[in-house]
Order: sequence, then structure tokens, then C-alpha cells
Amino acid sequence: MAEIVFEDLVRAHRRELLVHCYRLLGSVTDAEDVVQEVLLAAWRGLDDFGHRASVRTWLYRIATNRCLNALRDRARRPPPAPVPPFTPPTPSRFGELTWLQPYPDTLLEGMPATDPGPEARYGAREAIELVFVTALQRVPPRQAAALVLCDVLGYPAAETATMLDLTPTAVKGLLQRARASVDRDRDGVSRQPAPGDTDLVRRFADAYSADDIDTVVALLTDDVWLSMPPAPHEYHGLAAVTGFLRAGADWRAGHRFRLHHVGANGQPALACAFDDGRPAGLFVLTLAEGRIRGLTRFLDERLLRYL
Repeated sequence: MAEIVFEDLVRAHRRELLVHCYRLLGSVTDAEDVVQEVLLAAWRGLDDFGHRASVRTWLYRIATNRCLNALRDRARRPPPAPVPPFTPPTPSRFGELTWLQPYPDTLLEGMPATDPGPEARYGAREAIELVFVTALQRVPPRQAAALVLCDVLGYPAAETATMLDLTPTAVKGLLQRARASVDRDRDGVSRQPAPGDTDLVRRFADAYSADDIDTVVALLTDDVWLSMPPAPHEYHGLAAVTGFLRAGADWRAGHRFRLHHVGANGQPALACAFDDGRPAGLFVLTLAEGRIRGLTRFLDERLLRYL
């Protein structure tokens, strides 16, 4: 009987808890592990719950603090960097967010329709985009937690303070710093899909599959970036990205990629495979003003099982 009661309490919240943990951790595999811990902790604490808060708030409090524990205990040990199959051009810089993973749109299906309330500053779509999740990874964990609880989920500062065991004044300070950092990193990238986006993605897929690098480059913005988690190499600016794309095409020497459309982070995404069927990672595209501003290529083919 207790198992049935518990399952009834948490069933509607599993998927939104997974999204919440993903935002804070930047990794869907880590988020899955933490959600299992959350459900176990909730099961053990069911007798003490006593409905002093809503089930949703109770679960979010457990999930947020479990994420903070995971971030502290793990100290962000980076995954092993893959060995490049060719000598790449010198990167613009070496990034630190090598644990970043995409979030499959299939896991967003069936999410309960919840009203985040007037406190929220970000819509559900923009709060799952890669540029937003990436920005969260660059701020201290408590700042990220305060921002997600207040500005994504719409909890008031006073309630957020209770969930984080802080004072409302402390939460307001965390929010102020986190908002400045996240807004700077997002730099106005987020927007609603434009009518030509589907055609733009198709043109990119066709050109990249054909190793037509000139056409690919014509689709990019001047300030385009390319990153490749878990590899730390990042390329920023049209010249740097073009150099990397040409080096990759030269290495393939006629062994073409096949790309097919999938969904990740509410953005256009393309699964890659060599022409012999071997998986070759996943592109998530960030679009801006009718062009491609960001190319995030996830090299771990195990991620394809989520799509």
C-alpha cells in the first residue's frame, strides 16, 4: 500500500525533476542518477513529509539539494577527452564544460503543463536551450540553483530561501549575480523559431553531408562558435571554424557523413553517421537571424540512445 501511495505522489513529477537536474548538472546521464537518489530519499522521508508543502515543492527541494551535493562531491572531474582522429587546427581556446550533454526532446514529451507563476523570467523553451544550460554551468552552483528555482520555476525568493536553507536577502544577492552572468552569456541568442529555420537546417545538412564546406560557411554568422564535448577544443569566429571544418573534410577524404534530423534542447539537431553506418556524434545548432551561430557537436555516440 505504501508503494502505491508513493508512486501516486511522484508519478507526475518524474520528467520535470529530470529536466530540473539536467539544468543544474548539464548532463542527462548525471541527472538520471540524481533523480534516482531523489526518489529514494523521498521514499525514505515519506513519513516525515506530512504535506507541510506541496509534493512538487518537497521534491524540488530534495532534487535541488541533491544536485548541489553532487556538484560539490564530484568537484567536476572532467570526462576523458577523446583523441582526435586527425591533427586539428590550433583551437581558439580550451573549454572547461566538457561534461555538457544534449537533452533529447523525446524526454520533454508528456511533461505536465505547470504555470511557473509571475516570478518566472524564462519560458519553458528557452530554459532548456543549450546556451541557457551552458550559461548555468558557468555560475557557482548556489547561484544557478537560486536562478532556476526563482526565474524558471517561479518560486518566490522567500520560498526559495527555505528550499536552500538561506535567508531571503542571501537569495536576492545570488539572483542578482546569477542573472548578470547568465544574461551576458546568452547574449540575446534565444528567440522563437523563424519561418526559414527548417530550410536553413536542411541546407546545412545537405552541404555538410556533401563536404561542401563553402556552402556550410555561407550559412554561418561571423561570430559563430564550434565546440565538441567531451573534447575541450573550441573554435570562435568564422575563420577559426572554417579552418576546422576544412581540416575535417580533408581527413574524411571522400568518406561522407549522413545526417538525419532529431530533436534536442528544443533546437534543431542532427545525428551523424559515416556512410558505412558507424555513428559519428550529434550536432545541436544554435540559430540567430537566419543563420547558424553555434555548432555544438557531441562526440559521444552513446548519447544517440536517448534520441
